[in-house]
Amino acid sequence: MSLDFPIRKIIHVDMDAFYASVEQMDNPELIGKPLAVGGSETRGVVSAASYEARKFGVRSAMSGVMAKRNCPDLIFVRPRFDRYKEISKQIRAIFFEYTDLVEPLSLDEAYLDVTENKKGNPSASLIAEEIRARILKDVGLTASAGISINKFIAKVASDYNKPNGQKTVNPEDVLDFLEALDIRKFYGIGKVTAEKMYQKGIFTGADLKTKSLAYLESNFGKSGRYYYDVVRGIHNSAVKPNRTRKSLAAERTFSTNLSSEVFMLEKLEHIAEEVSKRLKSNKVAGKTVTLKIKYSDFSLHTRSKTLPYFVSDKALLLETAKDLLYQEKLENSVRLLGISLSNLNTEKAIKKPESKTVSAQLKFGF
Repeated sequence: MSLDFPIRKIIHVDMDAFYASVEQMDNPELIGKPLAVGGSETRGVVSAASYEARKFGVRSAMSGVMAKRNCPDLIFVRPRFDRYKEISKQIRAIFFEYTDLVEPLSLDEAYLDVTENKKGNPSASLIAEEIRARILKDVGLTASAGISINKFIAKVASDYNKPNGQKTVNPEDVLDFLEALDIRKFYGIGKVTAEKMYQKGIFTGADLKTKSLAYLESNFGKSGRYYYDVVRGIHNSAVKPNRTRKSLAAERTFSTNLSSEVFMLEKLEHIAEEVSKRLKSNKVAGKTVTLKIKYSDFSLHTRSKTLPYFVSDKALLLETAKDLLYQEKLENSVRLLGISLSNLNTEKAIKKPESKTVSAQLKFGF
């Protein structure tokens, strides 16, 4: 099966249970044990879980209480983000030995465009194997990878043979791969959208492909075009070496639920100060302030306000957050508050060099 649009050689590298794996590497006593980074038996949310914990259904974003209920032997450790950043820099240094077209998504995953690479290796699959071997040898951690013609398929593929594995979707296999794919595996289709698709008889990529663009846009809004394209292997987003920051935030989970707005204002002051420090450290400012509220029943609400000018000052952030707090009556006691600033003054992105594309019909080695 041939594709009639230009393609790239893209690798998506995803570290395996990164935070938990770092903790196990630094403390051998934790190796082989169910581990949760973040949260506790009584409070907080799990940031990451080891594979031993995942067998019991422990997942990131799960409450510590529920995680402990699922896995009574679960060990909680406090996150050490400075250490994770340090390890992440080591990993990225390895990436840059192969290509300058590296787009980090987070501390533990990144896209690499190796259509043309520093090693002169025509096989993206062999490059991915070599990178994973280097990470294991030099850093001591395992990584998984997906390799294909664009970022979308590479990211989906990287999850196939986890942990410590990789999957290549060759150009000639792309359409068959997408048609057989469970709709829940499509990157960008969340739980709610997947349920909606199920109700409409869309369970696989093949089902999705039968729907017209007009149908998808009518039922799924602006995302309809995205769904229509990706199931046909079309995803032209280039690997962007310097991703423009879209927002900056800070939040706090409290040891006891707060029911008094007086106490909340005190917490918001500390959060606003942290956001302001990060803004000034990154030399950015923004216009849209969002207040995040998580209630004791774990329901999450956000309230936003867009200002007519850019702000980064703590006092202005706090003043706006206060207005948002008083905007509506609180529904319950509060376990988490957060402030984020978006619509940043980083929109004038530096134009990045275009990566060269190659026609799929050339059948080059993947």
